[in-house]
Parts: sequence; structure tokens; C-alpha cells
Amino acid sequence: MKALKIKESSQPKYKQIVAYIEDQIASKALLVGDKLPSLNQIKEEQGLSRDTVLMAFNELKNRGVIQSVVGKGYYVLSHDIQPTQKLFLLFDELNPFKEVLYNAIIEHLADKIQVEVFFHHFNPTVFHKLIQDSVGLYHHYVIMPGNLENTHLSIQSLPEDKVYVLDQIHQNLTKYAAIYQDFENDIYRGLSSLKDSLENYQRLHLIASQKQPSSLKDGFSKFCEEFGFEYEVHTSLDDQVLELHEAYLVFEDQDLIELIKKSRARGWQLGKEIGMVSYNETPLKEVIENGITTMSTDFYEMGTELVQMIQSGSKKQLKNKFTIYKRNSL
Repeated sequence: MKALKIKESSQPKYKQIVAYIEDQIASKALLVGDKLPSLNQIKEEQGLSRDTVLMAFNELKNRGVIQSVVGKGYYVLSHDIQPTQKLFLLFDELNPFKEVLYNAIIEHLADKIQVEVFFHHFNPTVFHKLIQDSVGLYHHYVIMPGNLENTHLSIQSLPEDKVYVLDQIHQNLTKYAAIYQDFENDIYRGLSSLKDSLENYQRLHLIASQKQPSSLKDGFSKFCEEFGFEYEVHTSLDDQVLELHEAYLVFEDQDLIELIKKSRARGWQLGKEIGMVSYNETPLKEVIENGITTMSTDFYEMGTELVQMIQSGSKKQLKNKFTIYKRNSL
């Protein structure tokens, strides 16, 4: 069996693992019943994260190519490595929320549909190239354009009835099926539901990088002005000084960590001397610092609804569920 060699290329590392195992099965170097190298072995030999290797194994497992045996490892289950359909999935970036979304898609997809994941990292050139390189190669195209402009010029190369837009939907993409977040109204309604707690603070701060949709800032400003809150909007935490009895709404988990560290250094208690709200729910936010208040779309439901639309052939546009989790940080 030839050795696995992970290369720096446009092909995601987990896809290189999938291709390697497929090649070994096709060449009969791996036969049905043979045991695969362990997750940890591939992780250590290739210098990868365990999640990367697990994503590769999960794809093969969901396609019925391999199976896992509790306490023993992964084994070749079938020599049939050819899926009947392929789905092109283009994310803006990899983060814990996209992992939830990806897992929901994989969990609910029919057998024999292969999902290939790509990331454009908010780079319009990369976005365009990935779209162009995918034309005619897939049965379905699921695209998360992020805040990139003029994405319709690239997407129009694809068959309209095969395209599904996720998360952010721009005016020039409204002809496509979509599951989207209504950022402006979601943040306005979310903050409104937290209004009584926010009134304990003298000023509200929004920390949102340039890659976040501008409609978030519109909804934040609308809330503050309508209810008479003093507020500031920041694109980063650089040189940002925490102020006593003020509240912060943050979008990046790294910013959340920095704010927690700064408040600890001052001996301030979240929900008392300083308020904090984080965008996008994760299990960790439920337990750290006695609980971080979050407002979040439901990425698992987004993935579930997407698969239902693909399987039913529905071409509707659906606003995704949005939930507030009130905890001790506010």
C-alpha cells in the first residue's frame, strides 16, 4: 500500500485523504474487510488536525465505503467508490458553525451523494475560480457567498435550478433557491428581547469585522437609536479599552475570548460590571463564564432544510430560525 502524501494545493486536505483511500480500494491495495490506518496515525504522520481526518472518514462512511467498529477502528465496507451524484458545497470559511451545518447536510442526505467542500475565504478571485472550475461537474451547487459583491456574475454560469444559496442572499441572487439569515431584523429583534438587561449598561458596543454583513450594523444602530442607547461600532478590538458598566456584542470567537481575558484582568464579573453578548451559539458558550448570552441562527436546521429542498426539488426562499439564549453574561 503506497504512502499517503498530503500536499499544499487547492484541494482540501480532507479530500486528499478521501482520494487516497479511494485509490487504494480501486487498485485493490485495500480490500473489503481490511482495516484502515487510525485517525491518530494519519493525524500524527501528516501533521493534520483530528477533525480534518475525521471529516474524510465521515464522508467515506456516509457513502457506505467504510464502516467504523466501536473500539477497533475503521474497515473497508465496499469496493464501490463511485457515488451516483455529487454536491458542490462552497463555504466562506471554516468555523464551528459551518461544521454543524456540514454535519447536518451529511446526516440527512440520501445515500450515494458525494459532498465536496470548498472555501473562498472572502476572496472574490478564489470564489470566481472555484465556481468556474465546478461548471458541469456536479448535480447540485450549494453556495455561501458571504459579503462578496457581484457573485451573481460567477454563479450565472451554473444551471439556475441546481443552485442553492445559503446564509447571505443579495438582491441579485433572489432568483435562486435560498435559506438565509435576515441579519438586520434578527439583530434588532434579538436586542429588543434583551432590552431590559441592556438598560443596566451605559453604552453598547458592536464589534464586527468588515467581513460581516453591513445589515448587522444597520439593525444594531436602528435598535440603539430607537430606544435611546448610546452606542459605538468597531471593526476590531485593536486598542479597544473596556469600560466599566458597558456592554459588548461580538461576532468573532477570538474577540469574545479577548474580552473575557480583559474583564478577568480587571476583576470584573460578566453580567455585573460588564455585559457581553456573542453572535452564533456553540455548546461551549453555554458553560464558560457561567454562560454567555448568545443570539444565533440555527445552522443545524439550515442544513436540514437545505437537504429537504434538494430532495423535494423545492425552489423557495426560506428565512432560517433565529434564537436568543439569555445567560449570566448580561
